[in-house]
Amino acid sequence: MTKAGYTLPVFACAAAVAALHWLRQRQPLKTVSVDLIAPPQIAEIPIEQVAGLSENIALAVTRSDPGDNLDLTRDTPIWAMVEWGGEAEEAVTIKGGEGIGKNLNAHDQPAIYSYAQRLLHENLRRMLAPGEKITATIILPEGRSLAVRTSNAAFGVVEGLSLLGTTGISQPLSSPEQLTAFRTELQQKASRFTSLVFCIGENGLDLARKLGINPEQLVKTANWLGPMLVEADALGVKEILLFGYHGKLLKLAGGIFHTHHHLADGRREILAAHCALLGMESSDIQVVFNSATAEAALKYLRELDASGGSDWVNQVYSAIAQAIDTRSQEYMQSHNNQGTKVPICGSILFDRDRKIIVKSKTACFLMEKLC
Repeated sequence: MTKAGYTLPVFACAAAVAALHWLRQRQPLKTVSVDLIAPPQIAEIPIEQVAGLSENIALAVTRSDPGDNLDLTRDTPIWAMVEWGGEAEEAVTIKGGEGIGKNLNAHDQPAIYSYAQRLLHENLRRMLAPGEKITATIILPEGRSLAVRTSNAAFGVVEGLSLLGTTGISQPLSSPEQLTAFRTELQQKASRFTSLVFCIGENGLDLARKLGINPEQLVKTANWLGPMLVEADALGVKEILLFGYHGKLLKLAGGIFHTHHHLADGRREILAAHCALLGMESSDIQVVFNSATAEAALKYLRELDASGGSDWVNQVYSAIAQAIDTRSQEYMQSHNNQGTKVPICGSILFDRDRKIIVKSKTACFLMEKLC
């Protein structure tokens, strides 16, 4: 049986509620009740510590518990510092402190999105008397270091994590409900189109729309690429365009068809292997292999091209894109017991700046039909 947990905004809200309670009552809380709003239910969140920093400022600490969800924020501390007074007309001012990312697409505003804002405002406002104002600053002490292990930069979020989501419940990846929802959407669209575009996340969906692809042919897969490919084959889809951030999608070139980093990674091994197969110098292969992220490896390849007039980015990523196409079709074939022809696959990989790195040959063919 799976264990449900809560998303980061819920823990941030709980810490803020505990800090405000201390300012008003001068008493620490061991647990806090948070109205999740979506869904309409109450969550009881344990509080590790509450302290008064001054007469007008309090700090509370809790820890993330995403349940069975494979989330890198598990057990990470979430702090909220609440201070009497505010800079805006609203009763509650929300700020992002250390570890909360900056959204480059929104003039470096803290990456605290609409659900988190609503959750904090509504739960905190209920505790205030008319005319009272507070400022709540959310801090993720480990946020900056954890962000290096994510694809946040591809979404325009730098220097930390985001308080993202549309619900307070953290959906366990081990639960079939998430995959069921994606499969339902796939079934509906496969009944109308023989060509579909698989996007791992919202960033790919957004970029695909901007390129002129019919939104009705876009299907979100999250990390469930393997099961979604098999399902598409069973439904009679003829053509699939895989569209994603290179740090995720290149895993398919290594035969990894569930792309969540907790289950498998292999990105640096895949990149280094293709560099070696193409004849790159050993010292440069070692730099690629030891790069902290796929983005850092890509940056190094670009630097080699700029300084030496080489064409490593195109060569390496073209080979990877071709491997993605081939292995995706092989994966579907290995699960096909109908004796039918599997869909053709093409792949498009983009970088953190939403710039397309490469389109496979099949992807170029599919794009002409899709746009």
